Amino acid sequence: MSETSAEPRGTLTVRTMAMPADTNANGDIFGGWVMSRMDQAGGMAGVERAMGRVVTVSVESMNFIQPMKVGDVLCVYCDIDKVGRTSMKIHVEAFAKRFLTGERHKVTDATFTFVAIDEDGKPRPLPELVATD
Repeated sequence: MSETSAEPRGTLTVRTMAMPADTNANGDIFGGWVMSRMDQAGGMAGVERAMGRVVTVSVESMNFIQPMKVGDVLCVYCDIDKVGRTSMKIHVEAFAKRFLTGERHKVTDATFTFVAIDEDGKPRPLPELVATD
């Protein structure tokens, strides 16, 4: 299986349709639009793990593999890679489900780092995970 049609890693976190207002002059969806949805998805996964507010502090190496077109559905998957004292690294993958064919192709992926913050915007320790049966 090629990288563009690989199985997603993690949990489906955000799903949204690309619209005409999201395109560049060539009719492709802006990379910044895709990255924004990835940051949103990673933030949602981070909030669940942190049980509170998080902020994005970095994004590691994002390469675009396939373009997105109007009508494609962007599916963003998140998987927590590493948890530190106040921060976590979340692997985020974006796939395009093609409008006419329904085929799914990987668009890009990156690792986002989020920091848990308190009500004053200061870093706070992440809560311990409680094992459930």
